[in-house]
Amino acid sequence: MVERPTTEEYAAFYEGYIQLVPEGNLIEQLEQQANIVQTLLSSLTEEQANYRYAEGKWSVKEVIGHLLDNERIMSSRLLRIARGDKANHPGYDQDVLMQSQPFNAYTVADLNEEYVVTRRSTILMLRHLTPEAWLCRGIVSDNPASARSIAYILVGHELHHLSVLRDRYSLDVKL
Repeated sequence: MVERPTTEEYAAFYEGYIQLVPEGNLIEQLEQQANIVQTLLSSLTEEQANYRYAEGKWSVKEVIGHLLDNERIMSSRLLRIARGDKANHPGYDQDVLMQSQPFNAYTVADLNEEYVVTRRSTILMLRHLTPEAWLCRGIVSDNPASARSIAYILVGHELHHLSVLRDRYSLDVKL
């Protein structure tokens, strides 16, 4: 079981995400989230997946696409830090990544497949981290970051967006 990171292991910006993560096994939580997202995506029509709850807000597809982008970036950071890389890992701008609207061309089935593969890859990587690797520290956007804090952020970030899909998009998301 990976213990909750201390506040010295991540930037204050991430506190809200980390606080969303319930006690328990992080890998099991990632697997549960995968089931939630797969169930959600398999229940959506293309029209529902293109829905935006307000002008200028992301579509459901774009929210899922953002989760994919974030997972890839955070998993890369986590891997490098867990393996001892001390480089300052740069931040990213979610809006810049969304500017070309890459996820509008995806079908719901495409998103589901990509989500499954991406999440599976993350879980497999995390299963093989040593206890020492979880505690390794590095730097992200000029702030301290531990491998375990990034895993917590990943889970909390997805919980946040799943709540948004439930509350703002009125989707049947069982958290």
